[in-house]
Amino acid sequence: MITRTVNQLEVLSCEPKKRRCETPLLFVHGAFAGAWVWDEHFLPWFAAQGYSAHALSLRGHGGSYGHERIDWLSVHDYVDDVVDVIADLGAAPVLIGHSMGGFVVQKYLERHKVPAAVLMCSVPPQGLVAAQFSMIFEKPGLMLEINKLLGGGNVPLDVLREALFAQEVSDDMLRRYYRLMQPESQRAIWDMSMFSLPNLNAMKRPPLMVLGAEKDVLMPAFLVQSTAKTYGVPDRIFRGMGHGVMLEKDWQHVAETIRDWLAEVLK
Repeated sequence: MITRTVNQLEVLSCEPKKRRCETPLLFVHGAFAGAWVWDEHFLPWFAAQGYSAHALSLRGHGGSYGHERIDWLSVHDYVDDVVDVIADLGAAPVLIGHSMGGFVVQKYLERHKVPAAVLMCSVPPQGLVAAQFSMIFEKPGLMLEINKLLGGGNVPLDVLREALFAQEVSDDMLRRYYRLMQPESQRAIWDMSMFSLPNLNAMKRPPLMVLGAEKDVLMPAFLVQSTAKTYGVPDRIFRGMGHGVMLEKDWQHVAETIRDWLAEVLK
């Protein structure tokens, strides 16, 4: 894995020993996280499959600039970060976005074309409101703790377990992930709630894959299914998995599903 900087943005890259596909992959993380979520499993695994695999930390996240003004960063800012990194790659990549990252991918597609895109447990094009109401009714305590994390407060380790995982995860792994988590932009949350929803008529829609998780408490499966229906594509819901599908014990099932789909659409 190589760490580099593009316009003050952290980019993690894994190059294949033998390239099997000329189209690179660019992974976009969700809220409270950074490029590190992809380096755990997905970047090295996809490189081993023959892909040039890259992940950026959006401004204010991970090793990128802008942490001191995180609350003022917009979804439009995050889209600009994707634009900058793609320009550096020199080729239009497959975009793979998780949660908030999936929303950023949708906004990117308003103005740009890519060969294909994958939305994983993504904020739907209709925004966050339905997910927020679902959590208020189903997990009100978790909603309060996430709001605390949003503002930079400390939360119990079990909050991370409940929010991201349905499968077994060790306390040591949880503590490591917790140390890497961070506050998120209040402005971006509002953008995803109502102020900057994707313009479906403007979107340049590539082949699109929509994935979700049966046990996801942050972006429930019914919202993933709604996203798939909006875009007129099938949904794929992974049983027994939580929101952090790229970190779950069975992450490879998700990776293999994406790989097999890419083999078809990038022919």
